[in-house]
Amino acid sequence: MNNKKILMITGDFTEDYETMVPFQTLMAMGHQVDAVCPDKVSGDTIATCIHDFEGHQTYTEKRGHNFTLNASFDEVNPADYDALIIPGGRAPEYLRLNAKVLEYVRHFFIEQKPVAAVCHGAQILTAAGVLEGRKCSAYPACEPEVVSSGGTYANIAIDAAITDGNLVTAPAWPAHPAWLAQFNQLLD
Repeated sequence: MNNKKILMITGDFTEDYETMVPFQTLMAMGHQVDAVCPDKVSGDTIATCIHDFEGHQTYTEKRGHNFTLNASFDEVNPADYDALIIPGGRAPEYLRLNAKVLEYVRHFFIEQKPVAAVCHGAQILTAAGVLEGRKCSAYPACEPEVVSSGGTYANIAIDAAITDGNLVTAPAWPAHPAWLAQFNQLLD
């Protein structure tokens, strides 16, 4: 396996597990993972949150960890990266309003580079207009956005993932083993 350079776009109140686990796992596999956030530089931190499934009508949210960014958003060039990861949580809600984030996402689709999005990360994909004709899983509350953007919502088990071309998606953090395995196949 050739080590790859992976860009992770994250932000305050991104889901803790959906940020930390892939960041650490892919680095342990020998890849370079650069975590960035608009308006922040390398060394800044973001606050994460923990979404849990405790039998309510939706997830609960608790404060997570401080996650230290290791690259500066304004200094990265998506052309220098082999793949993109978009964690979920509440961060995609505001990250999808950033024109540069959407530009970066479109680059990876135009160039057919691997992209992984988990949970609410699909909100960024829908805002970028890259789901037309694609199957995409996400947290169930994102189904209307996936469908209205021209995608087909994949209603799969919470611990499953789906690959459609260069795109790997999953409904939430319990799917880490599935989506990381599928993403790793695309990286090879």
